[in-house]
Amino acid sequence: MTTHPTSSFGAPPAARDYGLTGESSRRAVAAGLAAAEWYHTEVPRKVMKELMQRRDGPALRDTAIWIALHVLLAWGGIYFWGSWWAVPFWLAYGVLYGSACDSRWHECGHGTAFRTGWMNDVVYHIASFQVMRNPVSWRWSHARHHTDTIIVGRDAEIAWMHPIKLGLKALAYVGLVDAWQSFRALARQARGVLSPDEADYIPRSEWPKAILAARIHMTIYALTALVALGLLAAGMGWMAVIPFLIIGGPRMYGCWHMVMTGLLQHGGLAEDVLDHRLNSRTVYMNPISRWIYWNMNYHVEHHMFPMVPYHALPRLHEVIKHDLPPPNPSIWAAYREMMQAVLRQRREPGYYLQRQLPSTARPYRLDLHQAIPEREPA
Repeated sequence: MTTHPTSSFGAPPAARDYGLTGESSRRAVAAGLAAAEWYHTEVPRKVMKELMQRRDGPALRDTAIWIALHVLLAWGGIYFWGSWWAVPFWLAYGVLYGSACDSRWHECGHGTAFRTGWMNDVVYHIASFQVMRNPVSWRWSHARHHTDTIIVGRDAEIAWMHPIKLGLKALAYVGLVDAWQSFRALARQARGVLSPDEADYIPRSEWPKAILAARIHMTIYALTALVALGLLAAGMGWMAVIPFLIIGGPRMYGCWHMVMTGLLQHGGLAEDVLDHRLNSRTVYMNPISRWIYWNMNYHVEHHMFPMVPYHALPRLHEVIKHDLPPPNPSIWAAYREMMQAVLRQRREPGYYLQRQLPSTARPYRLDLHQAIPEREPA
């Protein structure tokens, strides 16, 4: 961490307005940061065409494994119910349900996981339910995230909002607060009420679909509760907990891997810039985490070229890594770097870690919005 530039708006105050309908949104639009042209590495057209080729095979294989593991692990948890042998089955099931769902939701939402459209839609809706996200609302939210990545007042998915509340970040690993907030949002949407932010990024024509999707999700949760009550009434005792271990509960106890990887995507990096090399992080991860995460650890690459399927991201990385900051060599190294920056941000509003480019990279663009004036190091 050798430099600590201010944002393109100048040094921000201790608290920023991250809402999509307030002053930050108006300033982002006025500054030309909304729906702007982003920097991207030059890739030969033929190579990019090959990288963007969609195939059903990789996602069919990975989805079949994902579904089979759900069934196998749930069966093991039920079979060994009442003994300690059930615990590892439920813990592993939780990660498959509460963490792997996030990457499946994400890639199928982009429509790139499968070549066949309806396959993307089916997995997208299943994974959206597991991660407790309205499939209509979040499709549009994520589209905005890619259009205006970490632009304050425009991006609805900024995970690190200033001032940073580390206690809430720690609680995210067990999902209690986040799952409750997601459940409340679904319940509100099921009543036909959209928040001002949701109304901003969801087209009006999609509002009825968002409300219907929320009602379907809430109906499934209600049926799960009824099954649990039925088991309790039948004298099944603690077995009445099993429906919640299969549906809903894993969103809390199994979300730790999703949170662990998700916070690395943009944590400690720049806001209000138009170069993904400045605001996104690529991290080398072990094969198991990469499978759970569907290669989203190549996050700079994904944001630069979001239509490249997940299975082609390692190849894309090899093609463009000469123009990117060096990846963090491990999850641990990435957290060490990120948390040093985050802790400094709590003391120094406006600070962020500027990624260092290799000598082979093109420099950051020096136009009005992508050049970031530097202050003297503290």
